[in-house]
This record gives sequence, C-alpha cells and structure tokens, in this order.
Amino acid sequence: MKLESLANIFNRLFFLGAFALFVVAVLEKVANPNGYTSIGQAYAPGRLFEFAAVMLLFVITLLLRDIRGPSRE
Repeated sequence: MKLESLANIFNRLFFLGAFALFVVAVLEKVANPNGYTSIGQAYAPGRLFEFAAVMLLFVITLLLRDIRGPSRE
C-alpha cells in the first residue's frame, strides 16, 4: 500500500472522527442545561471540541502536503 493511499484513509477517518466529536459536543452542550448527559460527564463539551480541532489539524496538514505536490526524493 502506498503512502498516498494511507494518507487518504487517514484523512477520511480523522475527518469523520472530528465531525462525530463535534456532533457529540453540540448535543452534550444542548443536553447539559436540561440536566441530561450523553457521555456521563467524562468530558466537557469544550474539551470534545478541542479534540475535534486537533484531529482536523492533522487533516489540514496532510491536505497541505498533498497540495504542495510530490516530494523531491
């Protein structure tokens, strides 16, 4: 398996993971004022959003690497 295909899979998985974390963070933020929780107060909604942002940082880095073009080896 080539590095490009691994990077593509990594991008897709991390993007979907970041999107899922964002959705959970929004749902948790809406549920908390009503006295409900979906993740059992393990993480605050802001912390989940931070995890999603870190995952997206890796996705952006790999996308910029693809835009730059092939490496000169």
